[in-house]
Amino acid sequence: MASLKDLRIRISSVKATRKITKAMQMVAAAKLRRAQEAATAARPYAERMDQMMGNLGARIPNKQGVSPLLVGTGKDDVHLLVVMTGERGLAGGFNTNIAKLARTEANRLIASGKTVKMLMVGRKGADALRRDFGQLYVDRITLRGVRQITFAHADEIAQKIRTMFEAGEFDVATIFFSEFKSVIRQVPTALQLIPTKLPEETVEEASGPVAIHDYEPSEEEVLGYLVDLNISTQIFRGLLENLASFYGAQMSAMDSATRNAGEMIDKLTLTYNRTRQAQITKELIEIISGAEAI
Repeated sequence: MASLKDLRIRISSVKATRKITKAMQMVAAAKLRRAQEAATAARPYAERMDQMMGNLGARIPNKQGVSPLLVGTGKDDVHLLVVMTGERGLAGGFNTNIAKLARTEANRLIASGKTVKMLMVGRKGADALRRDFGQLYVDRITLRGVRQITFAHADEIAQKIRTMFEAGEFDVATIFFSEFKSVIRQVPTALQLIPTKLPEETVEEASGPVAIHDYEPSEEEVLGYLVDLNISTQIFRGLLENLASFYGAQMSAMDSATRNAGEMIDKLTLTYNRTRQAQITKELIEIISGAEAI
């Protein structure tokens, strides 16, 4: 049985831990609001771009003269997996779930005879997959020192991917990130970037006359520009979704840790009081027994 001194030290340690987890929960809650607003604001732009690309793609049925980023190389032998995770831990299963999805996809591709390459964005994902797939890493990008993620950071990653594609280093590129749904729900997501999957053409309802759009210089060139921009846009969206998911997962994890620490303090305090009472009772019995012996 632990001594009273050991119990006091442990209670003090758990109380200090509870203060830390409570502070981290409050910080995550404060940052979550801004991150959630940024992720939510990025969605309409990305969705509208997909819609416009779908409408343009429907006007070019044979896809001749369009960007190679849209039609691909005609093969799917080499796959590039862009795994985007967080730079820090203490966020529940946030990083683990993304790494698990990427690991499952990598194993499936390898089992089917495909060549897999990995571009790691974020320290935690790179550490989690290093033992099994470290030899497949082509680069590791860290955003640890970045205070606020901007489109320039996403465009830098996208430019590296485009350069690799132009050099013929892969045929298909897929990004992995966590889509933010709520504070308690973040969904690991895989999105194919290259070749770009165009959504079906959407027909917007209009109460008046429908305008006929004419593209200048041509549908092919406009679509090529949008496909190129779409890569940066989707990566930027993934980074923002990841950031919101990270703070949501961290807030939930720290809330659970704080409550668990409180329950542990209650149990340790009860054990301490019982041990102290038992020790006092034992000392009283010894004193009474000694007095009776005299």
